[in-house]
Amino acid sequence: MSKSQYETYEAYGPYVAPAGPPGAPWPGLHEAETVPNGVPYEDTYRPAYEAGARASASTPAHELATEPLLPRQSGDTLVEHTHAPDEDTLVQIKDTDDQDTLVQDGYGDGSGRAARRRRARSTERPESAVRRLLPQALVVAFLAGGTTAFVAQDKAVELSVDGRQRNLHTFADDVGELLAEEGVHVGAHDMVAPAPGSALAGGDRIAVRYGRPVRLTLDGRRHEVWTTAGTVEGALHELGVRAEGAYLSASRSQSIGRAGLALDVRTERAVTIMADGRARTVRTNAATVREAIEDAGITLRGQDTLSVPADSFPRDGQTVTVLRVTGSREIREEQIPFGVRRTEDPSLFKGTEVVSEPGQPGLRRTTFLVRTVNGVRQKPRREKTEVVRLPRRRVVRVGTKPLPPSVHGADHLNWRALAACESGGRPHAVDASGTYGGLYQFDTHTWHSLGGRGRPQDAPAEEQTFRAKKLYVSRGATPWPACGRQLHG
Repeated sequence: MSKSQYETYEAYGPYVAPAGPPGAPWPGLHEAETVPNGVPYEDTYRPAYEAGARASASTPAHELATEPLLPRQSGDTLVEHTHAPDEDTLVQIKDTDDQDTLVQDGYGDGSGRAARRRRARSTERPESAVRRLLPQALVVAFLAGGTTAFVAQDKAVELSVDGRQRNLHTFADDVGELLAEEGVHVGAHDMVAPAPGSALAGGDRIAVRYGRPVRLTLDGRRHEVWTTAGTVEGALHELGVRAEGAYLSASRSQSIGRAGLALDVRTERAVTIMADGRARTVRTNAATVREAIEDAGITLRGQDTLSVPADSFPRDGQTVTVLRVTGSREIREEQIPFGVRRTEDPSLFKGTEVVSEPGQPGLRRTTFLVRTVNGVRQKPRREKTEVVRLPRRRVVRVGTKPLPPSVHGADHLNWRALAACESGGRPHAVDASGTYGGLYQFDTHTWHSLGGRGRPQDAPAEEQTFRAKKLYVSRGATPWPACGRQLHG
């Protein structure tokens, strides 16, 4: 026996025949009386609770129908299915929304074999139907209320992330929950409007703008700032930077990515230039004072300088003075003193010093810068110093030989008076011609002939007197024609 899609009784286990008299046949599915298709028949099925007890199998079918059946619901539907000639026919009543459906399977080959039909129960008592329909009504009401609440929690909102808009349906209670659902992560520098904790309602508009770092150099000063603007112009407006007449290192329409941007801004400033006896005020966005000077039409020449560093940043309201400078160099030379080295000479009488090397001073040369600023001469400034010639030391020999006590035949003369007459009593005196020197005005030749060294004016007074006595012994007072008579005075 083949199974059609309506043969579901096997799913409930094997068939067990109902209890009855032993040996009595049970009018099963295939033992019921059959009639040809299309011929009306009397329903032989009664519920057990209406009959009181199951009738015997031998009872005629027409005797079992003691009470009229409830009328079929107007929505009952009869469905026929056609099977192969050897298939059995199964009639099943389907209940849908309290309406019975009669399904009939029959043969469609015209062989004359009667279709087997079974009438399913189509009526119930009114109170049983109410009891059966009440839970279903409650379930339908609950589902209807849940659907209403479900629809009420759904909100249509508009989400804009960095200018990109989307229309969404969400069950989120607040803005933060919506952003988490959409995978939108915000940080300390990002902007969210309304705030993440704000409650959501249908029709709300939520805007998210990501923060972007801007390395801003504004009028020479560096700043690290954040902006949610998408363009340079928007960032300047958001940061409150006055951009009219300003220099920008990037175009105003340039977009700013999430990685940020380095931006140099020089606003327009008023700078006053004092030059050549007059003042000029210019508005400029120059990066240096030198550029501001050029914007004012002033040319720097030669050694001209400014009252502030030329590479400094010009400030608003600043006054800069141009200094016209002319300059020259002066060279000054000065001597470097030489040293003296003394050596003992036992061949010279004690107190006698002889210069063997006269020595020579060195020479130092210094260069000075002399500037004239706006016509006024400034104090010379030393530029450099160099040694042109090194000094050479003087070497002096000092006598250590003891002096003779006297010269026989001349000790009784008045040598003090002769010295006063010749040199005024000065041992280092030299005449105007430079030929004679010392107390007694020896010439160099005579001095050397008497055993003297060096120059007579460099010898001690005692040695000069000793040499004069020796000269007197050999030549008398002749060497001193004008003052010789003083010896006997």
